[in-house]
Amino acid sequence: MVAKLHGRYVSATEGFTVVGAAHSGAEALRAAERLRPDLVLLDVYLPDMDGISVLRELRAAERRDASRDGVDALFITAAREAAAVRSALRSGALHYLIKPFSPSALQEQLRHIAALRSRLDRLKEAGARQEDVDQIFGARPPGSRELPKGLAPHTAELVERILRGHPGGLSASECAEAGSLSRVSARRYLEYFAERGRVEVTLRYGGTGRPERRYRAV
Repeated sequence: MVAKLHGRYVSATEGFTVVGAAHSGAEALRAAERLRPDLVLLDVYLPDMDGISVLRELRAAERRDASRDGVDALFITAAREAAAVRSALRSGALHYLIKPFSPSALQEQLRHIAALRSRLDRLKEAGARQEDVDQIFGARPPGSRELPKGLAPHTAELVERILRGHPGGLSASECAEAGSLSRVSARRYLEYFAERGRVEVTLRYGGTGRPERRYRAV
């Protein structure tokens, strides 16, 4: 049931398609060999082996077969132990989501992974600059040096992409819908960008009530 639910979240995220589901570590390894996915979502707790061991087996298979493309991994699990988080990181996981989490939290991570893969593809074509490498390794995510406490670099990047995709401007509600965010969260980022002079705010007056704030990237 949980796997189906997560599959629906993935399918609802633009650019992602679910190609298979597995309910044990051994089944996951067989499916990965057969389907060659770009990304696997792993739980630490599996009936036959833990998810970290699955990821290590996947990495070993990649080393044995140089022609095999590397698979990215995202953990979605109730395991909160620091040792599990450390092992997942050292085994090459891109992120670690602790249950319970909202659909938007998972979708935000999926979009971040897609953006990361896109950056890596661009590096193949143009070569690497240090600022590109810093962003990929998370040393200096876009806007991270400026963001106040409570604002996340990945979400800030998502809101910036949404703004660029709406050159005519949009409201906080429209931004929230486009990014699967809450309206309150979207407005916090938009207002922050406005304070920094990175977006222009205009007011649209309706028939009644307060005017709607519209945001446009400068």
